[in-house]
This record gives sequence, C-alpha cells and structure tokens, in this order.
Amino acid sequence: MACRISELVLDCRDPEALARFWCEVLDFVVLDREGDGSIEIGPRDGFGGPQPTIILSPTAEPERAKPRLHIDVNATDRDQDAELDRLLRLGARPVDVGQTGEESWHVLADPEGNEFCLLRARLAPL
Repeated sequence: MACRISELVLDCRDPEALARFWCEVLDFVVLDREGDGSIEIGPRDGFGGPQPTIILSPTAEPERAKPRLHIDVNATDRDQDAELDRLLRLGARPVDVGQTGEESWHVLADPEGNEFCLLRARLAPL
C-alpha cells in the first residue's frame, strides 16, 4: 500500500484572495472555511478524489525563503498560449528565475508571489 497526496497547505497573507485566484485557475470551489481563517478549496466533487485539495492558511509571518515546493499546471481545454493569457488576466505575473527563453513552460507567480509553472502539455479534464 502507498500514500497519495490528499491536501496541499499554503501559508498566505490573504486566504480569500488566493482562494478566488486558485479556484479560477483550477476550476475549484471553496469546500470549507475554518474559524482560524483557513480556507479549503478543491474539486467540485470534494475531498478524497483524484486531485488534492488546497488549504490556504493565514499567516502574518513574512516569507522566509524561496519555497522548496511549487505547483505545475496544465491547460485542459485550450492551448498553452490561451491559458497563459487567461492566467495573466486572473492576476498571475511572469517571474524570471533564470530561464533561457527556450523552455517549454512559463514561470508565473500568484498574487502573493508563490511561483508556479504553466506546462505545455494539454491534459484531459478529470
């Protein structure tokens, strides 16, 4: 028997704003709100399915260093260029981490600066 990822936890300054952003990016919905201000977002069918949920946990602490984990996303219903345009309209911004310009992916940051990559491959929706 093995484990699988069921939840990702992201500390952030504004859980509501990041919930709106990532719900739009991933076509997720808000699944739960906790008394401490945490918000859990995930697929419309809820927790326990093939995709992990994301818990956005409020923190007032400044970011200490570059995170050791980032998210990669793939478009499901459009090509990479169209998806890049959509993500930029939602509030993502390009980030330079030393790319050469020859990469097949785009490095972006969410509204709080968390880096993620938009990959080229188009995946079938779940």
